[in-house]
Amino acid sequence: MKLSNSIRNTLLAATVSFGLLNVAHADETLKMELTANKVIKNAEGKVSYLPVSTAPAGTVVQYKATYTNTVNQNINDLAVTLPIPANMTFTGEVSPASAQASIDGKNYADMPLMRKVDGKLVKIPLSEYRSLRWNIKLLPAKKSAAVALNTIVN
Repeated sequence: MKLSNSIRNTLLAATVSFGLLNVAHADETLKMELTANKVIKNAEGKVSYLPVSTAPAGTVVQYKATYTNTVNQNINDLAVTLPIPANMTFTGEVSPASAQASIDGKNYADMPLMRKVDGKLVKIPLSEYRSLRWNIKLLPAKKSAAVALNTIVN
């Protein structure tokens, strides 16, 4: 399965989400770089990451977005969103852990997401998560912040 289209679509959606949430900032104020890396765990449990453009089903892929403040002024209350590609399933692993999730791309809540079934609150399956959002309270001038989520190729 090719990831290049997923990466492009994720980048486009993340950029659009950023633009909608932060219309007060000029395009040149914040630079975003999106990477996709295969997550590899060795026998000792040590994790490493390798750039990936294609991967078979079952491969764990981490999408990481690094946001860089390019101006000499702090950015406050920055909300950034990363969609989960349609051909991927969210694993529940995020960085930082403060991410909120959405099943519709509009309404976000702390994880785990819950819903009522037969009058009882139950966890919504991770396979239904469609995007994640992080609120970055302060991005200092000329500094970067990164957010990441892990997915499994379907």
